[in-house]
Amino acid sequence: MTLLELVVWLTLGFTGYQFWRIRAISEHAYSYLKRYCDTHQLQLLSVARAKTRFSFQFGKPDWHSTFNFEFSSNGEDRYSGEAELVGLRVIRTEVPPHRV
Repeated sequence: MTLLELVVWLTLGFTGYQFWRIRAISEHAYSYLKRYCDTHQLQLLSVARAKTRFSFQFGKPDWHSTFNFEFSSNGEDRYSGEAELVGLRVIRTEVPPHRV
């Protein structure tokens, strides 16, 4: 095995690991938002990752992701909220004023 082959395999492995890391963050965000909506008696309609970038917050390199989600409070209206995560840590969750 040459050095070039080793570098290619390491790059492929690192890329694959980062792909699965971002998938794990997305799944964690969905489960968090599902619990959040259940706790506040809201219906979660959809979740989408809006932005992901690399950051060095909290003393380690990790992915800083922003998720947009839609929810309903009465089954007829639709509202949009935003959740921000660094790695698996939830930084903030914003929801607009909505009918109860």
